Amino acid sequence: MTRIVLFYLTSLGTSLLGNSITAIALPLLVLFTTGSPLGAGAVALAAAVPAAVAGLLMGSLMDRINRRSVAILSDVISAVALMILPIIDLTVGLNLGWFIAVAVLNSFGDVPGITAREAMLPAIAQAVTMEPSRLIGLRESLAGVSLLVGPAIAGILVASVEPVTVMWITSGIAATAALLTLIIPSQASRLPRTVQEESASAEFGTVFGGLVVIFRTPLLRAVVLLGLALAFVLAAMQSMVIPVHFAFQDEAQYVGFVLSALAAGLLVGGGLFAGWGSTIPRRVWIIVGASVVACGFIIIGILGPVWSVFLGAAIVGLGGGCMNAVVGLAFVENVADAQRGAVLSAQNAIATLIPAAGIGATSILIEIGSLHLATTALLLLWIVAAALTVLSPSIRRLGRVTH
Repeated sequence: MTRIVLFYLTSLGTSLLGNSITAIALPLLVLFTTGSPLGAGAVALAAAVPAAVAGLLMGSLMDRINRRSVAILSDVISAVALMILPIIDLTVGLNLGWFIAVAVLNSFGDVPGITAREAMLPAIAQAVTMEPSRLIGLRESLAGVSLLVGPAIAGILVASVEPVTVMWITSGIAATAALLTLIIPSQASRLPRTVQEESASAEFGTVFGGLVVIFRTPLLRAVVLLGLALAFVLAAMQSMVIPVHFAFQDEAQYVGFVLSALAAGLLVGGGLFAGWGSTIPRRVWIIVGASVVACGFIIIGILGPVWSVFLGAAIVGLGGGCMNAVVGLAFVENVADAQRGAVLSAQNAIATLIPAAGIGATSILIEIGSLHLATTALLLLWIVAAALTVLSPSIRRLGRVTH
């Protein structure tokens, strides 16, 4: 593995690890400081909406400058935002207003940073003459590792020090990710001059240009809708159904291990695609992945013993890792490089809002019905979304370059 790929994957993994730790530690800090679950929810909402807006705003700009620069700037913003919390705690004292303000600031580093690194991937692969499918598979496996390790590290840190102190650590992780990205040679992620000129005069160089490209392209529309359906159902299962089920069974201590099981599945799924992604047809990966995810959701939906929920989560991760890799490769092969930043930003912006919708809708179903009603509705939603995608004529075009 060349030095460029090593630093690319290391910077990506470091950024994902920091996000994973922050996702656990920050809500705990809000709860410990305010004593209000509603306050934690308000902070999450305050972060989601600006993150989506920032993603759309940065999309077209990302296609005009070096994506490496956007990734570095995003990590610096995150590092500064997370550093503010312990400083405020040491001076004037934290309250809900500060949490919301910092969440808004930090959100301007989240989606643009993720998108910039995704948009860099084709240039990195070309610079080292590596198959994009292999690099995407490695990226998905790395995401699985971060999800697997991050919560465990967060748990150890929170148990060892105050949650506000953890923010110093996550700020340092974000700064480290920026430095690692800085080491990547600029030419390995830079748009060719002809592509920059094309981007400057592109028809879709507007705030909503990425959304226009997605909804005008049948293949992209199909895979994005499948990804959003997975995000909706997975967030609802992971953040609402499973915690409520374990709480009813007086087994709340096992909730965190579900994420670890999911991450283990993602790790294996991404690894499989890294090894055989270029030899097995993409449509097969989608069909098998969607079917495996459905099996996993069925096992979770039974709401049986703890081990069965862990097994279901691992199976969902396995199928999701395969599907996510195919979706990522579809964007590499079917979106012109001059528009890739805007399109990926639009996709990630929507994906930022979807989990909250899934959690909210599921909470209503549980409140007016039962857990089994919620799991049945979520399973049916996934089956319908997967069937529509698999049967879509555009899926047959997977693997064909259209630009």
